[in-house]
Amino acid sequence: MSALVLAAERRIDFPLFVFSNVGDDSENPGTLRYVEEYAKPYAAEHGIELVEVHRVMQRTGESRTLMQDLTRPGSKSLKIPVRMSNGAPGTRSCTATYKIEQVGRELKRRGATPENPATIGIGISVDEIHRANNRITEPHERIVYPLLDLGLRRTDCARVIRDAGLPVPPKSSCFFCPFHRPETWHDQRRNEPELFEKSCQLEEHLNQVRDELGKDHVYLTRFGKPLREAIPDGVDLLPMFDEADGLCDSGWCMT
Repeated sequence: MSALVLAAERRIDFPLFVFSNVGDDSENPGTLRYVEEYAKPYAAEHGIELVEVHRVMQRTGESRTLMQDLTRPGSKSLKIPVRMSNGAPGTRSCTATYKIEQVGRELKRRGATPENPATIGIGISVDEIHRANNRITEPHERIVYPLLDLGLRRTDCARVIRDAGLPVPPKSSCFFCPFHRPETWHDQRRNEPELFEKSCQLEEHLNQVRDELGKDHVYLTRFGKPLREAIPDGVDLLPMFDEADGLCDSGWCMT
């Protein structure tokens, strides 16, 4: 959101913002509310185009969400970085499939080509500089980091947003993301129990499928136990002791 405000103030030159929604049943509900109540109206007020895209199956034209992919009958793949029994994250394809590819399709639809690549700004701040990875870019894109260029930290980004008269948005991710910190899981169980229950049910579903396949269980936390046990009810975690699980380095969850 800070990048959108900076664009509105003409401090950076980005006339188009693309929000790739992985699914209303998958995104953090707070993110979806913020986009509708604040981001889209603010963009429109300042003459900036903010478009929302979804994953659409090319052969059938069917829209598909990440949750639908994970729970589809017969599906054996795990697109999210579930934690293995040793706590290490597994491989993932969720960001590539539901974020990068969908943004790329939209940009190519608008004319981005290898000869005329689109400039894509990733909103990573200075205190997250380790997330500015060196992944191979697609021929139709050129990746830049406008917040790094301006030397902005996360606290600076929050100030930019508040100075524009807007509330600071919640952190964007799928509500069941295995990269959540333990503190985030505790907050979800305490403040959004229905959402926490959905996370638990997803983990249980994935392991039911793995039982049928004769595979070891996987988890949504690094603790090697079911989410209900790993994040007990009524137990709070002090933020200073919350070791970061956030190994995601793509920066695409809110593009």
